[in-house]
Amino acid sequence: MTRECCSVNSTDRNLLNMGLLIPLWLFVGVWLTSLGYPGYSHVDQAMSQLGAAGAPTHPYSAWVNNFPLGILFVLFALGLARRFRESPMALISAALIALHGLASFTTGIFSCDEGCAPPQPSTAQQIHNLAGLVMFLSLTTASALWVLLGKRLLCSAMFGWFSLLCLFLALATVGLMAKAFGDGHGFGLYQRLNYGISVVWVAALAWSVRFVEPVVPSAR
Repeated sequence: MTRECCSVNSTDRNLLNMGLLIPLWLFVGVWLTSLGYPGYSHVDQAMSQLGAAGAPTHPYSAWVNNFPLGILFVLFALGLARRFRESPMALISAALIALHGLASFTTGIFSCDEGCAPPQPSTAQQIHNLAGLVMFLSLTTASALWVLLGKRLLCSAMFGWFSLLCLFLALATVGLMAKAFGDGHGFGLYQRLNYGISVVWVAALAWSVRFVEPVVPSAR
């Protein structure tokens, strides 16, 4: 099996650049939306509460956060799939990232109930929770695949180790989120750390693929 380099054309480059925008959009979008929610706590409250039923920011939160982020994830996934169309594992990772984007749309369409933790959740709340779980599993699994793909496709063992670190931190912060939810304090902080780690990983992948010349296996 031989290896050959693939140049990045302008279309692929533009699609991959969407991954670089994701962390910035998340940070700015959540911050700007929170300004319209008096007393909102980034430490204790979930990001979903910005779009919850009855929240002052409910009418526009999804349009600022969930929907644009969903588009960015899907476009980046398309660029990743185009870039590594010959690698089945890379295509799976791209599909998982696209699934994450679609789940982001779903969490925006089906907002959570008031407070996001009702004793008897509505159907919309249940769909919202399921979509949130899909978001976590899809992006976490994608990062796990790049523990192996980093060296294979990017000639970068460092990116593989970075992906492993992000995977470990994502799993660790989920545990902290669960504990904070039970304690009633700190959930928002750990949720932001958890998602922040994942979107930073996406941006790092976008940067590596965008600027580092990858190698793709080719059949003889």
